[in-house]
Amino acid sequence: MIFDTHSHYNDHAFAEDLDEILRRFQDAGIGWAVNVASDTDSLDEVQELADRYPFFYAALGIHPSDCGALTEDFPEKLKKRIREGRKVVALGEIGLDYHWDEPEREIQQYWFRRQIELAQETDMPIIVHSRDAAQDTMEIMRQMHAERTGGVVHCYSYSLEMAREFVKMGFYIGVGGVVTFKNAKKLKEVVQGISLENIVLETDCPYMAPTPHRGERNSSLYLPLVIEEIAKLKNIPEDVIIETTRQNAMRLYRIGDLPA
Repeated sequence: MIFDTHSHYNDHAFAEDLDEILRRFQDAGIGWAVNVASDTDSLDEVQELADRYPFFYAALGIHPSDCGALTEDFPEKLKKRIREGRKVVALGEIGLDYHWDEPEREIQQYWFRRQIELAQETDMPIIVHSRDAAQDTMEIMRQMHAERTGGVVHCYSYSLEMAREFVKMGFYIGVGGVVTFKNAKKLKEVVQGISLENIVLETDCPYMAPTPHRGERNSSLYLPLVIEEIAKLKNIPEDVIIETTRQNAMRLYRIGDLPA
């Protein structure tokens, strides 16, 4: 069964037909998904989904684009949520996003560091969002000894050389629909250049739908297209991709006893 390590089923894009999509999971070979928070409202939303559905897990954290309004009491509040929450498997998504440069880079960097600290205090892996911020992301992760918790660099978009550095730090590389795009040369090189044991599958749904659905609403139901592309790039059977990435996801999120 396929493990989707990064999704946003709390998004309004699924407001009308979420249950219909989820009913199709089993026939599509989808076993589990982690819903990832991005702002303060979504902290409740992803927890509610994890409580409601046996195949959902939750990750709690604040996206860099949404960290501008955070206050100094936030880390203690989030720590309480993590410790009391059911099926919380990671702290995320956190990181740096320089594409829009809002809020200011210094604010993003500050809350990236604070949330890494919180992950270390709660012994949780981190889900790293990094867009147009490769060097600062790596520098902060090294300074903060992010290898103490490990985690995943989600929706990976940088070079093969940098991917290898993240892997050395104990991080998985998140691969989703972008790998099917014709112009995704760098990501295809990364998939070919690192071990399958360092890759996890993700959708980032409702975003980043694979070809031929690019531009449409994404869901875990499209992950077989991602698996097909990875299988071609690595010349490995699809069932091996599914099983290996499932085991990788279980190690990443420290989940045991999931059926094959």
